[in-house]
Amino acid sequence: EVLNDGEGVLIRAAGDANAVADFIARLRAEPPPLAVISDIAVSPYSGECGQGFSIVGSQCGDARTDIAPDAVICEECTREVLDPFSRRFRYPFTNCTHCGPRLTIVRAVPYDRASTTMAPFQLCPDCSAEYTNPEDRRFHAEPIACHACGPRARLIRFDGRAVTADQHSMLDDVDAAMSVIQKGEIVAIKALGGFQLACDATKPDVVARLRFLKHREAKPFALMARDLETIRNYCSVSDTEERLLTAPESPIVLLDADGPVKLPDGVAPGMRTLGFMLPSTPMHVLMFRRMARPVVMTSGNLSDEPQAITDDDAANRLGPIASYALIHNREIANRVDDSVVREIAGHGRVLRRARGFAPSALPLPPGFEQAPETLAFGPQMKATFCLITQGRAVMSQHQGDLDDAATWDDYLKNLELYTEMYGHKPTVLACDRHPEYFSTKHAIADGRAKNLPLAQVQHHHAHIASCLAENGRPLDAPPVLGIALDGLGYGTDGTIWGGEFLLCDYLGYERLGCLKPVAMPGGDAAAREPWRNLYAHLVAELGWTGFAMNFGELDLFEKLSAKPRATLDAMIAAKTNATLASSCGRLFDAVAAALDLCFERQSYEGEAAARLEAIVCQKTMREEDDRLAYTMPIPNLRATGMPYIEPLGLWHSLLGDLI
Repeated sequence: EVLNDGEGVLIRAAGDANAVADFIARLRAEPPPLAVISDIAVSPYSGECGQGFSIVGSQCGDARTDIAPDAVICEECTREVLDPFSRRFRYPFTNCTHCGPRLTIVRAVPYDRASTTMAPFQLCPDCSAEYTNPEDRRFHAEPIACHACGPRARLIRFDGRAVTADQHSMLDDVDAAMSVIQKGEIVAIKALGGFQLACDATKPDVVARLRFLKHREAKPFALMARDLETIRNYCSVSDTEERLLTAPESPIVLLDADGPVKLPDGVAPGMRTLGFMLPSTPMHVLMFRRMARPVVMTSGNLSDEPQAITDDDAANRLGPIASYALIHNREIANRVDDSVVREIAGHGRVLRRARGFAPSALPLPPGFEQAPETLAFGPQMKATFCLITQGRAVMSQHQGDLDDAATWDDYLKNLELYTEMYGHKPTVLACDRHPEYFSTKHAIADGRAKNLPLAQVQHHHAHIASCLAENGRPLDAPPVLGIALDGLGYGTDGTIWGGEFLLCDYLGYERLGCLKPVAMPGGDAAAREPWRNLYAHLVAELGWTGFAMNFGELDLFEKLSAKPRATLDAMIAAKTNATLASSCGRLFDAVAAALDLCFERQSYEGEAAARLEAIVCQKTMREEDDRLAYTMPIPNLRATGMPYIEPLGLWHSLLGDLI
């Protein structure tokens, strides 16, 4: 017999010694699809065992059973929803033990139907028979449902006018939703972990309308296509990228465009890459049966806000954007956005860890087996948090930027959910050193309230430590030279870091070198307005007079001359709102501004660097790599004697190339 006892899956097996040993060996070697076995503990059982196989009711314990991530629709369920003779033909909520919703429907543990948003839907006799049949792949599939007993989808208009689906389709509301998309409408879709906004990606006017209404000026839109063949009409797809697209996580995969981008500029302005995903749910599979073109499939929100997850919230926030909505009556318990991955050096690298990945635990390297139960509160931007429990790291889904009030509320809700799901009782807290991060302030307050020790970790040391863990480097291994190149992180010397060379292990670090620290006039404004970083770099390297004498013929000189230089000079001289930053990200911003790729303002974080990457990665420029090498010497800082990378040669060469 089998049951969930809160600590995990408890199996009571009876038989001769060889049969039981064979059973345990096969359990390790042949786990069910989607199953993750972190450990198998075997102990003798002296009680009675009945005949045959049975699953008994769950028992409450310390609630440490892992919750599986949501998984893409499997091949068997896909065949069913497309088979006219199947009782689940065109049923948009079809699932089994191999696929379907998990984290997005969980309210509490243990993971039983009664603890999910499927609780209101009582099984019909057919589904009940499948649910209780050990030979069926829906045996104890908690979200099991069908046309007779499960959730229903319907197409509505946000303005309240009646919608008759047969005006748009001879099939059903799901097909009708794609019909109105094909006609040029924007449709809000209640997907697995939140609403999405969808429109025909080949219609420039519709894409532009979505951008305007969503307040998303230039950040690239994600795309969904029916199949790999459709994606290959627009992008080159390597073997690794194909595996990523078709993986159970079904993420958005960033792909290089195959030649000139064949979609409207508004899909991914200034980019040479497109983010594609394949249909991940039965609803998406059914919608794309008659759609051979790509569809914009972006988060259902205004820019920088959390996705809508309730019908009322969608009506309030998405009603002004979308004419129609494809909704259903299965609640979304937990907001989970789409994951984003990219092939780098032949391997898939996760850029945004969310649907399909969270909340699966990550193994920690040797030496961490007895690590204390730790709660790490994460950063301010692209927020996640992490639980260290039983020698593993459980990281939350991507949650956005914490300066948004709704995102902060969601962050706190998820903290409570995860600690409950894993029965987590931390003995140590960890956070970033930046005193103004909301996550840091919360960690400090939590530590004081619970009298727990708090470790405040330097931002770039954390980056490199995560790389060590990802590569399985043992806790007692000697230090490595780690290079951390990013935007901004709070330093220990009163400056902002972001281009760091650290000799470090997990427990500590020594700063060996950095990029040259340059002022950020205007503080946070400099992170948004690349011209400020360009001005600061040019003044630091050449002086304004030197820049004017040598490069005054450039249009760039006139553009910077029109800026409030006296104000910026005063800030830099007085060191007021002009913190020094050794930031690689701000250097990229300055170069992008010099090339007029993103001069005035970034409409999203990283836009200047992304536009710079787009032109650098063009084939015509890759073939001239030797010409693009700019020399940068490595002198020592006067104050500390620490080596730093001096970009003076870069600026002389780059500006000379622009003349």
